[in-house]
Amino acid sequence: MGWKDFFKKGKGDQEEETFKDLSLKSMEPGFYVDYDLKTWQVKAYNTYDWGAGDISYEWQLVSSDDTIYLEREVDDEDEWCISRKIGFASLGAEVRNHIVQHEDPPDEITYKGVTYYMEEMGGGQFLKGGKGPGQQLLKWDYEDDSGEKYLSIEQWGEEDFEASLGEPVEEYQFTNILPSESNV
Repeated sequence: MGWKDFFKKGKGDQEEETFKDLSLKSMEPGFYVDYDLKTWQVKAYNTYDWGAGDISYEWQLVSSDDTIYLEREVDDEDEWCISRKIGFASLGAEVRNHIVQHEDPPDEITYKGVTYYMEEMGGGQFLKGGKGPGQQLLKWDYEDDSGEKYLSIEQWGEEDFEASLGEPVEEYQFTNILPSESNV
């Protein structure tokens, strides 16, 4: 082996090492991924600590005309979903009024003709970038009858609410994961 081969081999090994561990759960801000016939850039990575070792992970993905949130929950296996934020007011005044009167949203919410039923609720810490200190929040998760459509309400303060709609996805639907130049 000549000296040129020695340097060539070292560079190739480094590139191979850089790209072999690319997966959805290893994405960082700046990465790119293809989903639903679009290329998305990872703009943010966050975690939610729900206590007792229950942690969920979130990536904010931005394309030229859309923003989605890819979420990963670890149960017996990884469960993935995407969601899009909607205006909390679009759920109707009765949802806000119910929360003010009962300190919880109603057990079922109808939005755009789909009825969602409360599945679970909990409190936790939002960790921007996956690091503390965390910001406290309450979250209520709803599903439709099919279990294929989700609605979530998050409460960040006395009267600061956010809502989102989501659906389950599979890891194989995301392809061509690439780091940005700064991540290589």
